[in-house]
Amino acid sequence: MLSALAASLGTEIVFARHMPDGYIPVGLLDNDRDALKGKHPDMVVLNDRPWNVETPAHLLDDAITPADKMFIRNNGIVPESIDVKKWTLTIKGESAKTVKTYTLADLKTKFKVHTYQLTLECGGNGRAGYYPATSGNQWTQGGISCAEWTGVRLRDLLEDAGIKDDAVYIGYYGQDIHPSREPGKVVISRGVPIKKALEDETLVAWAMNGQDIPVVHGYPLRLVVGGWPASVSGKWLHTIAIRNKVHDGPKMTGKSYKVPKEPVEPGVDPPEDQFRIIESMPVKSVITYPKSGAMIDNGRTLALRGHAWAGDLEVKELHVSIDFGATWQKATLQAPKNRLAWQHWTAEIRFPQKGYYEVWARATDTGGVSQPMVMPQWNPEGYINNSCHRIAVKIV
Repeated sequence: MLSALAASLGTEIVFARHMPDGYIPVGLLDNDRDALKGKHPDMVVLNDRPWNVETPAHLLDDAITPADKMFIRNNGIVPESIDVKKWTLTIKGESAKTVKTYTLADLKTKFKVHTYQLTLECGGNGRAGYYPATSGNQWTQGGISCAEWTGVRLRDLLEDAGIKDDAVYIGYYGQDIHPSREPGKVVISRGVPIKKALEDETLVAWAMNGQDIPVVHGYPLRLVVGGWPASVSGKWLHTIAIRNKVHDGPKMTGKSYKVPKEPVEPGVDPPEDQFRIIESMPVKSVITYPKSGAMIDNGRTLALRGHAWAGDLEVKELHVSIDFGATWQKATLQAPKNRLAWQHWTAEIRFPQKGYYEVWARATDTGGVSQPMVMPQWNPEGYINNSCHRIAVKIV
């Protein structure tokens, strides 16, 4: 009965051992363990060709996301051979004044090094909450991370090469292998407007949480662009192109990482020319404690906690509800460690009597925009669902 209720409400209930259809726990995999080496055994595999691995909400409780709990969203196959001694990054393009090539040693010694904690969220995070269902990996809440990244500002590299006045975009290229294994075929090559590329926090990084970036997350070099879909943070980075037009690499054209320019009714799929590229991610939050399905003694105070983020903006307020949004209680919200980092929140909750409850969290950004309580405006690719996260709790 509870499982049926969960399906109707879109709430994960785990009073007993419960696993959504189509999920495979990492610990049960029999093939290609190398890509998941060191990952927490409770991570959930949505796809293994290529790897798409989700973090259950309760595993996101760390202030800084550790490598073993960071989601994986790959479009191609992890490079099979990485020679860091020969690895280079080239800055070029029709809007670059010169072509510059740097070794890893050049990057680490010739430019000022910076460290930022940055939120990276899959554009399809929350896709499982759309109705009618859309194609693509059915992410729930776990396509989100906020690790610390160390590297050089992309701005410093672009300025070293020289930026022409007609520059409007940058595009990245990585060493991942196309699933077809066709030589030279690019898997994904996305980018951002030059203004975003020149922000202080946009990094070309070689370290995550003070260690080498794990191979599955882009070792030895990764572009990191906080607050925008994580697909613009290219892994296994070897080239940045300064473009005089919107970058047109794979996954930048068609309907990839785009939503309709105008609201459409659920199930409608407009023509390509009626879509816009997703830029700043919407305001969102997650409950990381307790795990959904918690049993709480009657009369006990429940200490909730979680994170909230808002793309290029900050979160101004976080509220929680235990009565399906009829009333809301303000939570304690911390400031971000730096711009584009998520924010931690806590709340003390008391329940009026025994029974079944849902705990909802709703964030509001500095622009005054709040998370929708239900499915937001539908889009045919299933992107940027930022509806309220909710967990099930039983008071006994």
